[in-house]
Order: sequence, then structure tokens, then C-alpha cells
Amino acid sequence: MNNALRNPKGIYTIGNRLVDQKERTIQSSTDRCNALNCGHRACQGCGEALGARCVVDAAMRATNGQLIVVNATGCLEVFSTPYPETAWQTAWVHSLFGNAPAVATGVAAAMKIKGRGEVRTLAQGGDGSTTDIGFGCLSGMFERNDDVLYVCYDNQAYMNTGVQRSSATPPAARTATTPTMGHEPGNVFGTGKNLPLLAMAHQIPYVATATVSDIQDLEAKVTKAMSMRGARYLHVLVPCPLGWGSLPRHTITLARLAVQCGLYPLFEAENGEVTGSTKIRQHVPVENYLQLQKRFAHLFKNGKAVDERLARMQAMADANIRRFNLLGVEEN
Repeated sequence: MNNALRNPKGIYTIGNRLVDQKERTIQSSTDRCNALNCGHRACQGCGEALGARCVVDAAMRATNGQLIVVNATGCLEVFSTPYPETAWQTAWVHSLFGNAPAVATGVAAAMKIKGRGEVRTLAQGGDGSTTDIGFGCLSGMFERNDDVLYVCYDNQAYMNTGVQRSSATPPAARTATTPTMGHEPGNVFGTGKNLPLLAMAHQIPYVATATVSDIQDLEAKVTKAMSMRGARYLHVLVPCPLGWGSLPRHTITLARLAVQCGLYPLFEAENGEVTGSTKIRQHVPVENYLQLQKRFAHLFKNGKAVDERLARMQAMADANIRRFNLLGVEEN
């Protein structure tokens, strides 16, 4: 028997059929609810569509279908519900760009007053509605410890309106509002917000990060979050081929490389304290991640690094590795 069969979860190419039934993802189950069904209009290779499908399906399973989803305006809302159509097969509410946390809070309160405590509430939006427009409502939801799981699908810019910079856009990235011109082309260093850390500062019951490159990890964190009460926050990295200037077939690869280089640490926190992190299995330099994206093309020439800011981004990744112990104690 070859190594792939002896260790099916140790590589990336093996199928679910070689994994124990209990460890298989919802994707392989005939009982999945398919909350986000076919017919939506997402771009080819859209990480957000994949992320939302996995998140909502996992939440539906965890609540036995007793779930109401509140969706902020943005890419996910636009491509899934072009009036008068919808690709959703669950109770679904469209909120404004900035008030999804407040609307979800109202839904959760209404279910409590009606004596329907078994009906749970999930709110979701992109990084624009989460880190910028809706941040005040989100902070209020955290501060009140409202019984809502909020999920941010982070594609690192306002993709729906033309790829403008958000406060989740990484440094040096090219967007419509951070063009590649001037002394330091692209997004400015020292700006932006780290929402998972801000959520932790509110000392809410649960905060976690995830990506679409590890579906089992993503689904497990959703399931854990839905087993808890109070305010919970999940931040999911979802590459966008259109805004990132990447190939649709590289969506999963990019999400994986973001983790492997250290720029996007995977961790969990409860009540403001980190409780665990996912170790990097194959550490790679940040260049491996950035080179596949045209939004960072100005940092390279003929495939070679030509910008000193790459060293600064590597330093950011290294700091994450130290902070979250991503290589393990023995390797630090």
C-alpha cells in the first residue's frame, strides 16, 4: 500500500472516500442541506461562494435546520439573490451594508421572546461591511454579547463595487484606490484593522480564523461556534480571482499559501485568550504566496523580488508565527 493510502489526511490530493466516515466533511454527505444552491452568479473560482456554502451548511447541521441567516449587502448578497431570484434554501434576510449585526441581534431577540430558543442566528458579510461600514454595529453586538455567530468572508477589498481598498486590504496591494504609482505603490503600510484581534479584545465567548483551503477545519469551527451561546466571530479568508488578479484554479492554493507563509494564522480564542492554533505543515516564504497575484506584480520583475517591502511583509508573517506558535515550540 502506498503512502497516500496509509496516511490519507497527510496529503492534499486524497479523496474523502479514504477518510473515516466520522471525519469526512459535509461536502461528501448525502444529508447536507445545500443551503447555497446552484443558480448563483459568482465568478469562477470565487472563494466566498465556497466559504459561505460550507459555513451555512455546517451551521444548518449543527442546529438541525433551525437557523436564520442575515446577510449584509455585498458580493455574496448580489450574486446569490439577483431580484427576483435566490440561490438560498434557508431562512435568509438581506440587511443593509452596515447593519447586519444589528439586524441579527433583533432576529435573535425575537426568537427568544417567542420562546423559540432552538432557532439560532448567523450573520455574514464581506470585509467591507465588517471591518468598515458595519464595524460599529458589530462592536455593539460583541459588547452586549448578543447570541449571534457573525462570519466575515474576507477577500480583502470592496470587490462588488470595483475593487476599492478596505481596512482589510494588505499592505502593498494594488486596488482601484491604491494604484501602483508613486514612491511606494499599492496600499500603505501601517493601515488597516485586524478584526479577529479586535473581536478578542471584546472578550466574547469565541473567536476563530479559517480558510477555504481546509474545509474540515472551517466546518469544525462553525460547529463549535454553534454549540456555544453569546457573541461569536469567525473570520474566513476567501481569495477573489477578480480582485486579486489570480487564476480561478489557484483559489484553494492561495488560501493554503497564506497560511503556510504565516501571513494568515489559523487560531481559536475563547473569552479573549488564544486556546489553540493550527501548526504550519510546510513553511514557505511570503513570495510564494504573493507571486500568484497580479495585485502584487509591482513587487517583482521577471519573477524576482525587486521591492524592499517584501522583507517587511515577511517580517509580518514571522511575527504571526512567533505570536501564535505556528511552527511549534520545538521549531521556535
